[in-house]
Amino acid sequence: MTEKAVVLGRGLGTRMQRRGAGVELAGEQAELADRGFKALMPLRGRPFLDYVVDSLVRAGFRRTCLVIAPDADVVREHARRTAAAAGVEVRCAVQDEARGTADAVLAAEDFVGRDPFVLCNGDNLYPDRALAGLAELDDADCWLAAFARDEMVRHGNIAPQRVKDFAVVTASEGGDLLSIVEKPPDPERYLQNGKLWVNMNLYRFTSDVFEACRAVKPDPRRGELELTAAVAGLLEADRPNFRVLFCEGGVLDLTTRADVLAVEQALAGRQLCF
Repeated sequence: MTEKAVVLGRGLGTRMQRRGAGVELAGEQAELADRGFKALMPLRGRPFLDYVVDSLVRAGFRRTCLVIAPDADVVREHARRTAAAAGVEVRCAVQDEARGTADAVLAAEDFVGRDPFVLCNGDNLYPDRALAGLAELDDADCWLAAFARDEMVRHGNIAPQRVKDFAVVTASEGGDLLSIVEKPPDPERYLQNGKLWVNMNLYRFTSDVFEACRAVKPDPRRGELELTAAVAGLLEADRPNFRVLFCEGGVLDLTTRADVLAVEQALAGRQLCF
């Protein structure tokens, strides 16, 4: 099995810090939203990070690395307590500057070593079956977990208009990854077997990704070192193979204040394993 997971939690949280849209938070939720610490925002009495770690533990991951900012000592301390409670390893790696997702992956290189690992966002909760499907892989390939856009709308908390802007995944008939198309103006042209598949930044990588991340140049529009560029580099090098795992269900997304209530409602009745 793939036993290591890397969780990207270094983002500045600027979208969560924005007020407006008629959404008012109070107490600890408001305080942590103002500081950009989404990972620690309490939802139904537990920090969001606990739900992320719970999902990984249930899927079989025993070692997790959370990529954080240098000044996120409060996150580091909570990760230590979570590890003790869950009986698994939860360590932190520091990304000195928010230079993009490819740079964030490089921050976890010492933790990963030469082992395969799963990468996910720290502000998303993925279906247990998707995480378990990646954990069960024992080959030498890289994998991208793709989600059907319509199911994302039905089973997640992401509005139809918003999901239309997500990157689209294209694959061969045999399931090899062909491309990740960012914000396509005409996404319907990428339908495969009647479904449109989107990228939610859930991968299973081999250590080859680190060399690809080091080769990434800043995006000309955003100036960031983006992971999708590293994926494109791996595809161009054709080493290792890059496959697509087609997943069912939706993803819970905690990006803005408007997401908080919907995520809390979706978590109703969920019991954590620690």
